[in-house]
Amino acid sequence: MKNPDANPTVVARHALAWLVFGNAIGVGLALLLLLPNLNSLLGEWTYGRWMMVHMNVLLYGWCGIPMLGFLFHTYGLETGRMSRWTRPIVWLWSLALMIGSASWLQGHSSGKLFLDWTGFARIFFVLTLETLWIFLVAAVFFELRDGTSSSLRKALPQLAGIVVLGFVPNAIYFATNPGLYPAINPNSGGPTGASQLESTLSIVLILLVIPFGITSRNPRQSRIAGFAWIMFAAQAIFCAFLGRADASNHLPLQYLGLTTSLVWVPLIPLYYNTFRWREESRRWRSAFLWWWGGLVITGCAFFFPGILDRFKFTDGLVGHSLTAVAGFLTAFLIFIMVELAGPQHAWIFNRTWSFHAWNMGVLAYVLLMTATGWIESADPAFTISPGGLRDVLYFLRLLTGVAMLAASIEWLRNAMTQNADRIEVESLVGAKAA
Repeated sequence: MKNPDANPTVVARHALAWLVFGNAIGVGLALLLLLPNLNSLLGEWTYGRWMMVHMNVLLYGWCGIPMLGFLFHTYGLETGRMSRWTRPIVWLWSLALMIGSASWLQGHSSGKLFLDWTGFARIFFVLTLETLWIFLVAAVFFELRDGTSSSLRKALPQLAGIVVLGFVPNAIYFATNPGLYPAINPNSGGPTGASQLESTLSIVLILLVIPFGITSRNPRQSRIAGFAWIMFAAQAIFCAFLGRADASNHLPLQYLGLTTSLVWVPLIPLYYNTFRWREESRRWRSAFLWWWGGLVITGCAFFFPGILDRFKFTDGLVGHSLTAVAGFLTAFLIFIMVELAGPQHAWIFNRTWSFHAWNMGVLAYVLLMTATGWIESADPAFTISPGGLRDVLYFLRLLTGVAMLAASIEWLRNAMTQNADRIEVESLVGAKAA
């Protein structure tokens, strides 16, 4: 019988609390877009300040905390002698977000998207990252000192990971410095084939590495896995030779570079089939792979002349961003949490209505914003001046936000009220039904 207050559940509760908070702000922002006069009731805490809180708590809270759980699992903090410190680390992370939210609402920002940390909030968050790193180092040290064969086999990749993670706090500290580089770079003409391919390969690398920290691979399918790594290496070399002298999307070599990323639409699902996964994660594994395919295909399509020229700086790219975060990344994070905790987290996330409310809400939002962006590109005043069609689209957008908020509230409620007996009953019933 599992303890309902075990570390994976603490991680899920904090992550979902920030998801609900961020979604609630998102619904409020959608309402302000529909009824902009409501801003006058908010004093200094108007749309611009709440937008910073909305984006940052979803990135560093909902997206960040599940990765804490992954690190706890990978480095042995979840079950080792350092396990009693995982709960304080999660609370420290949430405290950093509370301090950050208060700072952003007061109008303090570095001016850089997703790097808004400044002043005391910036220092506190960096110290939180340093604290996490110290405990990861301590966990690896104790595993090595125990001298088990398991820890010895894992020692090399763990130590390599520790070295890489050690650079993150300093990287965040310097990147948030407003004097390091301008928030708006006058030398950039926008995305290029090289930069788009770099972004895709960065995500691909994460997708290739993550399974090794969760499960084991099926040796009978090792050829597919080997081919995926060879393809990644080849594309990385190709990307290095693309160059960045022309900041545009009009060179044939740039098209070639970006379209090579389409190979990952089928290859990532094939790669994930080479690993052994829990049956409970199947639903969310399928969801994140479908969102992944849509993200790569639309990312390539939006890059080409005639399309990017119309979608750039419009709601169309807002919809594409939601495909990445609310669609692909959210499904991927839930998949990871279910894999790490099994039935305990499958019970939280696998209710049919909330699964469909979330994914259908995201899909509807993306389609609405794509249509809005296409109209906006021909008429820049479309989203600024209230009008019949604009208000209908924004009202439907509000409804999609309400659907996603309702799903996230259900998940948080499940995480807060679950108990070991109910988990076992639900798992038994589910197994018999299957």
